Amino acid sequence: MAKPGFRLALFATLLALLVVLLGAYTRLTHAGLGCPDWPGCYGFISVPQSEAQLAHAELHFPDTPVEADKGWAEMTHRYFAGSLGLLIALLAARSWRHRRDPGQPVKLPLFLLAVVLAQAAFGMWTVTLKLWPQVVTGHLLGGFATLSLLFLLTLRLSGVLPALVVPKRLQYWATAGLVLVIGQIALGGWVSSNYAAVACVDLPTCHGQWWPAADFANGFHLTQHIGPNYLGGQLDSEARTAIHLTHRVGAVLVTLVLLGLAWQLRAVGMTRLAGLLLIALAAQICLGLSNVVFGLPLPVAVAHNAGGATLLLTLVLVNYHARTSLVRVRHPRLFGWRFIPRKQVSGLITLKGELPWRP
Repeated sequence: MAKPGFRLALFATLLALLVVLLGAYTRLTHAGLGCPDWPGCYGFISVPQSEAQLAHAELHFPDTPVEADKGWAEMTHRYFAGSLGLLIALLAARSWRHRRDPGQPVKLPLFLLAVVLAQAAFGMWTVTLKLWPQVVTGHLLGGFATLSLLFLLTLRLSGVLPALVVPKRLQYWATAGLVLVIGQIALGGWVSSNYAAVACVDLPTCHGQWWPAADFANGFHLTQHIGPNYLGGQLDSEARTAIHLTHRVGAVLVTLVLLGLAWQLRAVGMTRLAGLLLIALAAQICLGLSNVVFGLPLPVAVAHNAGGATLLLTLVLVNYHARTSLVRVRHPRLFGWRFIPRKQVSGLITLKGELPWRP
């Protein structure tokens, strides 16, 4: 049975997904500086429209003329992000008020509140530091972290626990898959913030070569200067090529590991999870290839971000099942191995996180 707060957490998760996609749309339409100040827009709570407001904007921001479409893209993202922040604050307050209730998560909602406050700071720095790639990538990762943590909270409040016995190696595969997907999302953020998505316009080669000239030192120079306007990017072609190639190599590595994870899931009877993982992986690969083949069309690029979010949430779900199932553990003795049950349950197992009972 679902615990109190489940529906609120589920709604917050869906809202977080929408905020992530709005952020992707803002970034891909080059609207990150559609409002040159924060948290308002040219000093107003919405995009300037009247003649007096436009005159005020021109007077105080002479170098950034008002572009209504970009301004509204940025402000819409901020409105929804602000609403999400209030919702997470409500979840945190509710969890603290019911902290003595059995099974009530407390640390996770409070940590989520800290993450969303950090996200607000990164959102401000994204504007004030003029799309500095390090901050833009961090802001993107923070959005995905908020989404995945809200999904984890929803799972914990759902009251559903798997009744499976799984080998310990499944946890290793699930952890490896999650870490690699997070790393690939970070690489995707670095590609986007440095405008390297179209650095290679052919497949499977790049510039007609399997390994073209690429400047990895500058492509991954993490101390770029603060001050220039990074709208459109500041790196040269070879540096952007290096970033793009690294993202491609990462995609191959992630694919291999997730295929292995799907095999492990199928082997322990989690066939639906395995199928869901394969579908999410296949969709994301197709969207990534389409970005290159069709020259980064906006709907496909936004969908690629949605695919990354879906793949990440699938890995969160897999890890949740792997770590809340009963784990089969082997215990060494002098000659060979034996199984020691922690408590009387079907099969010879030890509950994860508990020491085996010894007479």
